[in-house]
Amino acid sequence: AQIESSNMERILLEKAPKVAIYTPPESQPWDDAVTMALKYAEIEYDTVYDREVLRGDLKDYDWLHLHHEDFTGQYGKFYGSYATAPWYIEQQRTTEALAAELGFKKVSRMRLAVSLTIRDFIEAGGFLFAMCSATDSYDIALAAMNTDICASVFDGDPPAADAQARLDYSQCLAFKDFIVDTNPMIYEYSDIDASPQNGRSIPEEQDWFSLFEFSAKWDPVPTMLTQNHTAVIHGFMGQTTAFRKDRVKDNVIVMGEIEGGNEVRYLHGVAGKGSFTFYGGHDPEDYRHRVGDPETQLTLHRNSPGYRLILNNILFPAAKKQKQKT
Repeated sequence: AQIESSNMERILLEKAPKVAIYTPPESQPWDDAVTMALKYAEIEYDTVYDREVLRGDLKDYDWLHLHHEDFTGQYGKFYGSYATAPWYIEQQRTTEALAAELGFKKVSRMRLAVSLTIRDFIEAGGFLFAMCSATDSYDIALAAMNTDICASVFDGDPPAADAQARLDYSQCLAFKDFIVDTNPMIYEYSDIDASPQNGRSIPEEQDWFSLFEFSAKWDPVPTMLTQNHTAVIHGFMGQTTAFRKDRVKDNVIVMGEIEGGNEVRYLHGVAGKGSFTFYGGHDPEDYRHRVGDPETQLTLHRNSPGYRLILNNILFPAAKKQKQKT
């Protein structure tokens, strides 16, 4: 009776989804909030990278996670700060070698092929959950499919002079009308990101975002994805911290935003038979997670509302498909 009279609905969890995380086999000098959440919750997952994606392995999975990745071929735009760091040099060497082995002249073309394969996975019914730089860099790679946005330090030749004009936003899942930053010294891909580099000036103690409330009966998917014990969550930064509202496509569902501002933190959309969720920031319990910082200890944050949103996305593909309300 309470379910019928309240904003509630029964959703059956039928089977554990087959989970894959897109991550390189080499260790990276930063943590991955989703990998840590999966380990903490003892949820089984596999890891895949460019080779596995391009040979068709995604057909074996229901759910794919992307985190601090760069699909544009610009190596995370770390060049300005870390060009001489051993881990950066090794990352570029191994990625270029893999691209050549797989038949690509440039890393950017390999990553475009990976991005298109991931989009096919979604449209065939898969679920994509992306955080941090994997959100905007993914859509930017798709938009730049017919041009070159990479500086010579990344691929040996300068970006196309008309690169901005040749972006095709219709290829993107979530974003529109953005302007790319091709300067290799700038740690930013475009003006999608609401970050200090793009003029963001919200102090840490005031950085909170609000979750929208949806109808459990009429909007079961966003209702599941926003379930939490609080409607207001402390923000956290990342290479991609949040998304400018005027860069989000009109058909995308905004699930969390900074009230009264131009920042979306959490969004969801549909592509073909599948769907995607983008969540800004890097680690919900480490406000400024920097390169080389230790992993967050989730045992100290058992009731983290930011991590709860991650777990919502992991459980979502297990839910029994609901008939669409008409």
